[in-house]
Amino acid sequence: MISAWRYNESDEDQRELHQFTPNREVPVSELVELGILYWNVDVTGPLYLEKVDTISHERGYKNKDIIDISKATLPNFEEKIKTFFEEHIHEDEEIRFILEGSGYFDVRDKSDQWIRVACKQSDLLPAGIYHRFTLDTANHLKAMRLFKENPKWIPINRSKETDTNQFHVEYLHNIAKEL
Repeated sequence: MISAWRYNESDEDQRELHQFTPNREVPVSELVELGILYWNVDVTGPLYLEKVDTISHERGYKNKDIIDISKATLPNFEEKIKTFFEEHIHEDEEIRFILEGSGYFDVRDKSDQWIRVACKQSDLLPAGIYHRFTLDTANHLKAMRLFKENPKWIPINRSKETDTNQFHVEYLHNIAKEL
């Protein structure tokens, strides 16, 4: 099951939990209202790739690749981790199927406050949602990334211009329709 909570701003390393005491959990229903979809597909199961292919077909994903994020596999590791943690959007749905390791996606709620979503199996962020990503303290995550078209993983950092970005505006429109 997916786990999420209100993000507690502090001077701690971004890879720490950043929870309040007591923790302020965010229900799955609130994540759904934000347009966050979630599947849990057991990577140890014999047919997990068939399940991923089914989701890909249903969502229109045509391409995929594998990214392995660790000190041993990613050049300029610390610099990249800081870059991933800058608030941004993408112009395509962003789905990561977690094969190994774990990390966090932070997303903005409707009040523009951060929610931290722990990712361990299969999580999806819709196109246009402001977010950032970091590993947890284990410093390793291997994921299959799924794309609708050719990979569009260039982050568009948040600014006044991104607030009017067509994909962000479409995201907000789609969320409003679903409420």
